[in-house]
Amino acid sequence: MSEQHTDHRVTVAAPVAVIYDLVADVSCWPVVFPPTVHAEQIERSGDGERIRIWATANDEVKNWTSRRILDRAARSITFRQDRPAHPVAAMSGEWRFEPAGPDKTVVRLLHTYRAVDDDPGHLDWIRRAVDRNSEAELSALAAAAGRDDELLLSFEDALSINGRAADAYTVIDEAGLWPQRLPHVARVVLDERVRGVQSLAMDTRTADGSVHTTVSIRICLPPDRIVYKQLQTPKLMSAHTGFWSFREHNGDTEMVAGHTVVINESAIAGVLGEDATVADARSYIRAALGRNSGTTMRHAKAYAEQARRG
Repeated sequence: MSEQHTDHRVTVAAPVAVIYDLVADVSCWPVVFPPTVHAEQIERSGDGERIRIWATANDEVKNWTSRRILDRAARSITFRQDRPAHPVAAMSGEWRFEPAGPDKTVVRLLHTYRAVDDDPGHLDWIRRAVDRNSEAELSALAAAAGRDDELLLSFEDALSINGRAADAYTVIDEAGLWPQRLPHVARVVLDERVRGVQSLAMDTRTADGSVHTTVSIRICLPPDRIVYKQLQTPKLMSAHTGFWSFREHNGDTEMVAGHTVVINESAIAGVLGEDATVADARSYIRAALGRNSGTTMRHAKAYAEQARRG
């Protein structure tokens, strides 16, 4: 089977250490890289690790596991998919970080891949996905490296439930029923062609009566997690990822809603007024997202506790 090779690169106005850390920490990928929906480390030994990734590729959601070797001294991170997603037969590559001055780095992203059966259609699909995602990721690195820390907002809210985690989980999993269950949800279009991978288009009412449309990819990881990334966000956010978690102990459940947001600084004046600041945007987003996820958690609590009683 024939191997294909690609080499994408960008020059970023940031030191090697800053860029290296962004690529090394896969937990931050969903808010750094547009194609990444969710990424997590599942094994670590020395400088080696195994990671699992869900990402969009040519407008499809794919997931795979990769093994990586992180070599900070050599300014290199190599990777090899050990469980590729069709139509990829094999995929490996390397991130290289080359100093181009005291505060400038050339980032190279190399791929070597094979397609299932060397099929020309498969090869074309992979080439388009690699080119599109690599260019998006390298462009996003430059933006993330120069981002003000105040534009990144993360928070969690928790709720105790006198009921089973499975019942609370059901309410979040069955998002297609949210317009009937949740007062702030006006419309939902849920597409789940592959069980556990959901595309969710939703119109949400805010406290001032306006309606925001969002489009999310949700990854359902029963029995205790649902993670998501908004592909279409409200104007005030340039990125929004989140999770729902459910931890049961002695028949009771702690439910947690978590959010990570990148604030779109250029939209603050248009949304909140000319005198609004980044601090105002942080407060507004914290209150709005917390209010909506709190409403959802309280419904899940009522559902689970009713199920226990009845």
